[in-house]
Amino acid sequence: MATSLRVHRGGEGGPLLLLLHGLGATGDVWAGWSQLLDHSWPGRWIAPDLPGHGGSPPLPEYTFDSLAEALTPLLAPADRPVVLGHSLGGVVALALAARTPVTAVVGLGVKVAWTEQELDRTAALAKRPVTWFGSRDEAVDRHLRVSGLGGLVTADDPAATRGVREEDGRWRLALDPGAFGVGAPDMAGLLARANTEVRLARGEQDPMNTDDQLKQYGVPVITLPGLGHNAHVQSPAECLPLLGTHLTGDVPSR
Repeated sequence: MATSLRVHRGGEGGPLLLLLHGLGATGDVWAGWSQLLDHSWPGRWIAPDLPGHGGSPPLPEYTFDSLAEALTPLLAPADRPVVLGHSLGGVVALALAARTPVTAVVGLGVKVAWTEQELDRTAALAKRPVTWFGSRDEAVDRHLRVSGLGGLVTADDPAATRGVREEDGRWRLALDPGAFGVGAPDMAGLLARANTEVRLARGEQDPMNTDDQLKQYGVPVITLPGLGHNAHVQSPAECLPLLGTHLTGDVPSR
């Protein structure tokens, strides 16, 4: 699986920073971080498309553990990466930390409270067949809505165009609908298994979670003023300090 995952890379040497996108998105959402990391991250970084997203192949079944398992071959035993994951990626980061040594996890925009109605809806979405569109523009528009990137990136941005694919003159989302079936995370269990430094963060205007919901887990919680669910796309510079002491001293001003 590791050799078939589509992966963005930058920097060189160590330590390793692993960047994980959210449901429906691709590794292209981290493009705005590249120049910042050139100045502020002391080693290399990788940003894969999660299985069933973008240019990475699907899985037979989607769970947080199966997604984490698909990522482990990307890591050498000595890497001990710092992992920054957004939304779904934040939960996968915690599952990954239970499988392999990780220096630290930052979960940004993780949805921790789910209603039965929300879970029923996502389960239904996971069982739907692929939706086909007559044009690339229609497919890109749907991708931007599903990934929450509407208004944050343009239709010709790689974060938009890599989220769709053409087959036999028709267009579809690159996202495998089955990925909606991951369900709600067992945050208490994941945190207990992670056995590493964990921070949770959210944009102040993120409707997916609240400060109180995140603070109940007893780990540091950081709220980013004025930002929403896709804070890492809105303002990479304001999110960069989430990596804390793992950064070098050369952090660009916001």
